[in-house]
Amino acid sequence: MPTMPREPEAFAEAVASMLRKLQPEYSIDLVGPRELLVNGRRLDLENLYRMVNHEPVRGTEIVEHYLDQLFAGDSMQLTSMSLDFAKPRIMPRIQPVSIFRHLSREQVAHVPFVNNTVIVFVTDLPQMTVSITTEQLIRWKLTPDELELISRENLESYAPELEIQVVESKEGGKAAIMSQHDGYDAARLLLDGLHDRLAAQLGGDFYVATPARDMFVAISPGPDPFLRRLRTRVEHDYKRLPYPISPDFFYVTRDGVAGTVADLPESEAA
Repeated sequence: MPTMPREPEAFAEAVASMLRKLQPEYSIDLVGPRELLVNGRRLDLENLYRMVNHEPVRGTEIVEHYLDQLFAGDSMQLTSMSLDFAKPRIMPRIQPVSIFRHLSREQVAHVPFVNNTVIVFVTDLPQMTVSITTEQLIRWKLTPDELELISRENLESYAPELEIQVVESKEGGKAAIMSQHDGYDAARLLLDGLHDRLAAQLGGDFYVATPARDMFVAISPGPDPFLRRLRTRVEHDYKRLPYPISPDFFYVTRDGVAGTVADLPESEAA
């Protein structure tokens, strides 16, 4: 039995090819290194990719079983899940507005955010995450703002004992790093108590960099050489990492999260 590709995009292409054979009537597009668009719904392959990497010899068998279970019979009718079932599994993710090049803005449940991003919502199931649609919102009789509140509460309890590593740079700046690798590192920018948790260590209001979905770095507001160097690194990570979000810093205050302030120093490459 052939093995699955190790490179993320080739892996997603192989899964898409297998799914087309299993469900030839479905519309299937590759929209990210580990993401498919199936009949207009985003399907995150991250968990499947990790399962295969854990047992690469059984890779093809694992994918075939996964697809059989996921798409057999009525199991694809994910839009029909009840709010009672979905509610404790609803999670937020920050995405660039560019996702709407592939998706219909009217069909995706979302709320606007800063730095040319939006907050979208997924149902977090054991083997996959599936985006929540406006059709589901209507059926659940929820507004996007109510969905956001539910998702933020779930995010708070998803990993309550977060490990935060604080490091000091050669320039005197400080950075606090969260790295759970659970698909919600960047989304932790949305935690309600984020400012209270980090302000004392970072000297008051601070910046957060989320160049990609699995990166979160909170940054002290100075000194300028430190900020310039970090901006250069963030811009580089934004271009090279899967699931990019934003090359810009977010500004976290006690009152909430704002876009990058105007007087933020340029990157070293500027």
